[in-house]
Amino acid sequence: MRPFQIGDRVKVGPTIGDVVEKNLLVTRIRTIKNVDITIPNSNILSSHIMNYSAVADSQGLILNPRITIGYEVNWRQVHQLMKDAAARTEGLMKDSKPFIFQTDLGNSYVEYELNVYTHLANKFDDIYSDLRKNLQDCFNEAKVEIMSPTYHSLRDGNEIHIPPEYKS
Repeated sequence: MRPFQIGDRVKVGPTIGDVVEKNLLVTRIRTIKNVDITIPNSNILSSHIMNYSAVADSQGLILNPRITIGYEVNWRQVHQLMKDAAARTEGLMKDSKPFIFQTDLGNSYVEYELNVYTHLANKFDDIYSDLRKNLQDCFNEAKVEIMSPTYHSLRDGNEIHIPPEYKS
């Protein structure tokens, strides 16, 4: 079948990591925590395999973090802030424009999905983390409250809940 090569970032069952060895009986995958997991090839043959590296070099791997924002914030502002966060993030393809989907209209929020491209499939965890940091910074700087996870609180609506250093 040859669904992956040594060096590819893959997901086999619940395991995500880089393929470091393939032989007749087993495949060894190294996770981002430097844990080597040995998977019998019989398990691989009976599992779904996701290969994040397969087209990352040619077409790019799409990363798609989601956030939820309250209805009081104009969706156009949300889209711009998400694009600003993408522009700050290293490792994303600059020649492929980010695109945004509004994936849910919840009871108290709108769910937005930012889609960005990277050629660096083996670094997607790091890029996701940096992208999420930049999303937090961009929204806090604009004084826009991120609503996820949803929490319940008795509030009078006069104060937004962002870190104090962004409130000035």
